[in-house]
Amino acid sequence: MNCQHVSTARLTPPRANQAVHREDCTQCFDGIDDPEGLNVCLSCFNGGCAGERNHALLHHKLSQHPLTLNIRRAKKPRVERAEPPKKISKLAIEAESENDKYDTYTAIICYMCGGKEVERTVGNLPEVVDGVMNAMTFSRQTEVQAWEQEMTPCEHTLCLQQEAPRKLESQNLATCSACDLQENLWLCLQCGNLGCGRAQFGGVGGSSHGLAHFDATHHPVSVKLGSITPEGTADVYCYVCNDEKTDTELAAHLAHWGINIAEREKTEKSLTEMQIEHNMKWEFSMTGEDGKELKPLVGKGLTGLKNLGNSCYLASILQCLFALPSFQKRYNLPDLPESLVPADDLETQLRKLADGLLSGRYARPDTDVAVNEYSPETPYQRGLAPAMFKALIGKGHEEFSTMRQQDAFELLLHLFKLISRSPHPGDLEDPVSDFRFALEQRLQCMGCSKVRYRTDIQDNISVPVPVRRIPTESSDVEMKEGDKEKDKNKDFFEPVTIKECLDIFTADEIVGFNCPSCGKDAKATKRHAFKTLPEVLAVNARRFEYINWVPTKIDVPVVVGDEPFLLDDYLAKPRPAHEELLPEDEDPRFQADEGIVSQLEAMGFPRMRAEKALYHTGNKDPEAAMNWLFAHMDDPDIDAPISFASKESAGAEPDEEKVSMLGAMGFTAGQAKKALKETGGDVERAVEWLFSHPDDMGDDEVMGESVNTDTPTKEPGRDERPAQYELHSIVCHKGGSIHAGHYVAFIRKEVEGEGKVWVLFNDEKVVKASDVGEMKKFA
Repeated sequence: MNCQHVSTARLTPPRANQAVHREDCTQCFDGIDDPEGLNVCLSCFNGGCAGERNHALLHHKLSQHPLTLNIRRAKKPRVERAEPPKKISKLAIEAESENDKYDTYTAIICYMCGGKEVERTVGNLPEVVDGVMNAMTFSRQTEVQAWEQEMTPCEHTLCLQQEAPRKLESQNLATCSACDLQENLWLCLQCGNLGCGRAQFGGVGGSSHGLAHFDATHHPVSVKLGSITPEGTADVYCYVCNDEKTDTELAAHLAHWGINIAEREKTEKSLTEMQIEHNMKWEFSMTGEDGKELKPLVGKGLTGLKNLGNSCYLASILQCLFALPSFQKRYNLPDLPESLVPADDLETQLRKLADGLLSGRYARPDTDVAVNEYSPETPYQRGLAPAMFKALIGKGHEEFSTMRQQDAFELLLHLFKLISRSPHPGDLEDPVSDFRFALEQRLQCMGCSKVRYRTDIQDNISVPVPVRRIPTESSDVEMKEGDKEKDKNKDFFEPVTIKECLDIFTADEIVGFNCPSCGKDAKATKRHAFKTLPEVLAVNARRFEYINWVPTKIDVPVVVGDEPFLLDDYLAKPRPAHEELLPEDEDPRFQADEGIVSQLEAMGFPRMRAEKALYHTGNKDPEAAMNWLFAHMDDPDIDAPISFASKESAGAEPDEEKVSMLGAMGFTAGQAKKALKETGGDVERAVEWLFSHPDDMGDDEVMGESVNTDTPTKEPGRDERPAQYELHSIVCHKGGSIHAGHYVAFIRKEVEGEGKVWVLFNDEKVVKASDVGEMKKFA
């Protein structure tokens, strides 16, 4: 059929950088594999499902765009292969061609002509349709089909200065210079010293004598002898950068010490190979004690999420959040918001996720899995690809916009901010409010004994984990007989309980303090207590040590039982009537966290710089403050006092758009305006200010509005006793760094026929957990 709307719509092919949603619907997870397929708008390239939900028709009614391209695909018959799969030799995920797997069918439909099919040769339709079908899909723009660890040279490998040459005898290349270890040996390319490396995954021994040599000499670059190949590849490590690097002159640098690279033979696994083995080792936990793979679970609330290349941190957090009643009630709604660009609307994408994860509609075994003698794989779910959501929440963010592995806890806090700032219309409540509580800080000067109280509104806590190493000999009793030899160089730690972590978090600590009453630098005791407790308490266990200024993960077991436990002892006590309060600081606009200031001062940073770093990074995270200091070391005003002067604080009215943004979070206009004035118009810091000043309703004179100061704001959370909690979900990480390894989630759920059990969400794989007792220790 010819159609007049082809010419009036003025269609053009998609530009190279334009998003084309031709895989799944922007408002649900139906897509081109469903019987009715997906309709791609030929005006804006939005993708809408064409089945019973018919979100494509909804898009047409909102946009009045007439023409759409219907795309359906069907799997080709699989050709069984007799040979075993190709051996994995690099840290990569290889993608199979879409044309190898599917037959694709297309048709052009005009809504304004009653949904009739249009002749595809009319006007420039052939060019537009070819542009849609050949365009890089949205998920391809935001994912990486094949990813590898990219090694690059650094200034230390490029500018390496070697000492006087000499030939190292073979006996000097066989044993660590500081111990008897004969494997995992690293040659210092600057002076020729041979030292053993750090203990590695898989039982590779090491006493870190190579690192000790660097600490003593500051010689930066070493090469792992057993990894050298005749082709010129090897593991090269820079201790200054604390990362793997490449050495473009490796052959010459080795020849300097009499080593002919052409005669070398690779005898040990490279670091990349061990990382692959480490990541793949996780799959073994998908088997039970009998060695058989765990049976997949399907049903409502049991839908997996596909790994987009390095997105397990995102999948784990989303599974935990949407298992909570507050998120289910807020986003699992029958109606969708009306948005012309659903892919860029946070409300739409959160409702899409809720429907996908909770409805059970997509929790189906993947029938596209080949099972043969070489891959006896249980057919797990295909999993939902949260590509649109990941791209949306990562926009403009330095880390979450990348395909690199990220810290799951940092993502949780990022999501909390985005969700809290988004509008919650009508009687819909912000689900993050279930996480909020009031944390009281009590500071008492050790000189004059006067006290100061501060209340911070928080949505999480990070608790310290005490590190108590166990000598290897005494840990043998806890090890399986076969593991003793391979783990003899591994660090072991005493288990600690979550109660001990909370005890330390709420215990008195001594901090440096500039007392406004004594008028001098003094010491003070600082203590935290819960003024209120939330419905859901998010706890981050800080299992990191700083080694050469780099946070390194340590596997200290933290024991948390399934049985309910009380938090009554951590609630704040009534304030004694006889206490004398400290006078307020002259400038109350910003008070640096004294505990973090002390940490930064202990690292060698001046107090002024520490306070300025906390001012610019939210006053909560010592690592963020430290990173800010490293990035601003050369600022000419780094040692100048903090300046609060800005357009807003100089008397101009704050931006109404920013006021509206804060108003959508539930704050009054007076609160929003004062917060913006106090923080120089920075919305992010204004939110932090509002949460840390819950009793401040806005200054009457400054705001020019009438405020009822007799009605205090209600602090979030509750202080009733008994305060009984039980473990709901955990996120676990396997790997020595937050930038590598793998995240999974364990969630306690009601499963039909099973009762309340622990369920493991490992990307698209959803099974009844078998080793949750062990994994809880490393949550």
